[in-house]
Amino acid sequence: MSDKIKVLDIDIDNCTAKEAMKETMEYLKSEPVSVIEMVTVDGLMQMDELPELKENMQEFDLVLAGDKTILEAADITDRKFLQETEGHLFLKMFMRYLHKNHKRIYLLVETEEEGQEFYDYLQRYYSGLQIIGLAKVSAQNRADDMLVNAINGGEVDCIFAALSAPLQEDFIMKNRSLLDARVFIGLGKESLPVKKAGLGQSRIGQFLIRRIFKKEIEKRKRSQPNQFSPAK
Repeated sequence: MSDKIKVLDIDIDNCTAKEAMKETMEYLKSEPVSVIEMVTVDGLMQMDELPELKENMQEFDLVLAGDKTILEAADITDRKFLQETEGHLFLKMFMRYLHKNHKRIYLLVETEEEGQEFYDYLQRYYSGLQIIGLAKVSAQNRADDMLVNAINGGEVDCIFAALSAPLQEDFIMKNRSLLDARVFIGLGKESLPVKKAGLGQSRIGQFLIRRIFKKEIEKRKRSQPNQFSPAK
């Protein structure tokens, strides 16, 4: 479908929103659940010291950059790719498709506040969506069996997870074979559609994380240039 880039030992699909959407449409027709991961700067840094997790991510069906900073780290300069990534175009296209076709979705979040914000956002902009359920996922008090049963009982088409790394990745890796949904989309914290100034991580916090990320990338490029090469 597309070329791949490698950033911090994670293969990322370097494709347009239209190409990603085409693949996702096929996933909705097939079984078992297909996994789409929207990697973020913060997520990459959290997973950097977890080689087993990064290796297991190679089994995901589609891994997309959720931040143009990630593409820039791989020396991607194509304006179309950068603009689409910055504007979360794929996610918006997919949301519109689910809305138009009245698909059933389930939301996974970490806090009640995030869940309410996500739910309100979907009700405001995609009211045709059938939000079957919303549940908190905690790293301290995992109740995967109960969550899987609730999701499967709702006969959902798509699961949206807005969780921190590596909680998000660990959840789907352990439960992928048990879920009856067609698509699992790992949004990560910072790809959550409702994120804006004043919600979640502050702009100053985001700026600091990106600055640390860029410095780490520069250091790695000097010492381990293969980590940023096109994936073979």
